[in-house]
Amino acid sequence: MHMADALISPAVGGAMWAVSAGLIGYCSKKVKEDLDERKVPLMGVMGAFIFAAQMINFTIPATGSSGHLGGGLILAILLGPYAAFLVISSVLVVQALFFADGGLLALGCNIFNLGFFPAFVAYPLIYKKIVKDSASPGRILTGSLLAAIIGLQLGAFGVVLETLCSGITSLPFTTFVALMQPIHLGIGIVEGLVTAAVVSFVWKANPEILDLKASTAPSPIMHARQVAIVLLVAAAFTGGFVSWFASEHPDGLEWAIEKVTGKEELENAYNIQDALAQLQEKSAFLPDYSLKVSEAAAAQPGQDQDPRLGTSVSGIVGGFFTLCLAVLVGFALKKRSAGSW
Repeated sequence: MHMADALISPAVGGAMWAVSAGLIGYCSKKVKEDLDERKVPLMGVMGAFIFAAQMINFTIPATGSSGHLGGGLILAILLGPYAAFLVISSVLVVQALFFADGGLLALGCNIFNLGFFPAFVAYPLIYKKIVKDSASPGRILTGSLLAAIIGLQLGAFGVVLETLCSGITSLPFTTFVALMQPIHLGIGIVEGLVTAAVVSFVWKANPEILDLKASTAPSPIMHARQVAIVLLVAAAFTGGFVSWFASEHPDGLEWAIEKVTGKEELENAYNIQDALAQLQEKSAFLPDYSLKVSEAAAAQPGQDQDPRLGTSVSGIVGGFFTLCLAVLVGFALKKRSAGSW
């Protein structure tokens, strides 16, 4: 659901940049007031995990489309909504700058769609209402499924509204929304199941990470540091190896655009879009999660590289960059605590 710059006008892109920047500022203030420094390492680890998870596109049966995790809900459950918004923003910044995944003009839209709805709507109004202070496998599964589905439905509708406000006439509202919402229902179900699996693991391993103090919570079987290490290993394995098997079908947004226009991508209509595309071409040293190949090397027969190498390098490097950025943000804003990891 990463929007390309061609989908939005400069006015909409600029407005959403301002909205997302305001939310980042607000979340930074709240994190500075409330975040326990013991969760700072988890911010980095979960950022790396979500980066890797978003590389895994899974096929939506009978559609010719694919989807990937948004990750905002997992982050909100484990970190709280404010830290979650900062971490998903870090993920999307790294993706846009270094991997050309999502446009620079559309970065504000992507941060809002993938961060605001799961962190500030789906998590507090749906997941927390179902799970409350007494988690159980059934409550976690139900809450995760409903919250993930609704969060993605709102995010997908946000994409439609942003393109509508941009005046992209080749994407008529009724047709576009009729394609976007159902396909993201399927993606939301998968996201809900994955979210439930990750949260259930953390709940069983160390419920204190979720701030669950009810008597029904299981006794910790892992130290918080051990949980973080497990998730970090999972991130490295996912980005470095599992990513080889990602679906090659277009994602839900690309699929919807192709159904409406006959093309997966639209052409830029504004000079600023072209300028930002050139900037992104220079900053993205692993575009589309693959190694850059020089024109000279590409012209030589028999010099083709295994694409899996670029995918693995992208998964490891991107996860590391995201981890560093999220930890840097966390330590810059951390609240001192007497506890330790």
